[in-house]
Amino acid sequence: MDTLVSKYANAASAASFDTADNLGENLAGWDAANEFALPAFDIPMVSNPVDFLRAHTDASAENRIRIQHGTTTLSFKFQGGIIVAVDSRASGGSYIASQTVKKVIEINPYLLGTMAGGAADCQYWERELGRRCRLYELRNKERISVAAASKILSNMVYDYKGMGLSMGTMITGWDKTGPQLFYVDSDGTRMRGERFSVGSGSTFAYGVLDTGYDYNLSVPDAIELGRRAIYHATHRDAYSGGSINVFHVKESGWEFIGNYDVGQLHWDYQAQPKGPIS
Repeated sequence: MDTLVSKYANAASAASFDTADNLGENLAGWDAANEFALPAFDIPMVSNPVDFLRAHTDASAENRIRIQHGTTTLSFKFQGGIIVAVDSRASGGSYIASQTVKKVIEINPYLLGTMAGGAADCQYWERELGRRCRLYELRNKERISVAAASKILSNMVYDYKGMGLSMGTMITGWDKTGPQLFYVDSDGTRMRGERFSVGSGSTFAYGVLDTGYDYNLSVPDAIELGRRAIYHATHRDAYSGGSINVFHVKESGWEFIGNYDVGQLHWDYQAQPKGPIS
């Protein structure tokens, strides 16, 4: 990181940057034809390039850009299938980029993937997974299994291990063997499990999920458990928030249950009587 700072930032270059006051004046007289149609680039309005590079570059030589992210996603199996619940906030450090991000990617009518980590990495690789799953179906005349789909994703990202990918996803679905749930990350790690929570708020979600989890939960109770776990994570984790999207994976395919605003859920839960911890 210090090497990048010394290479690309110095006091002289900082002094030569246009200020917000004179930037418009300098650009007003610019003519593409007279300037040989050279491309123009917007320069970030930063007062100190040294501090800017130090804040946005990584100390690791392999990862030139420090990726800041936060989210909360969870999935768990129960007698009625699989519940998938996610928040919808996209953040980069203290900056909230969006409150309406769709963090569940529909790979096909029977397969879902969740997003945690870098949004671009998750969206690209899970869409690529969807393409390969479709090719498998066309070639073999049958649906791909959840295990095979998760293995394909794991193999793809493993080829880029150590190159700065940031991805922690859960692949869920229903195949010939029943409901299946796998965790896959950008290092190529692949694990089968009964319940997972991924993201900066996962520790808070696990506290609620582990307390209320029972394999024999009814469908309404399972939906409420997933929704409540994500709500508590958004309440305690500054990098999670927005609204909660809940999906139910069953034998006939996945079903979107609903979108719930965490602000409204806060007051709904606060109004409920508090009972003793059993």
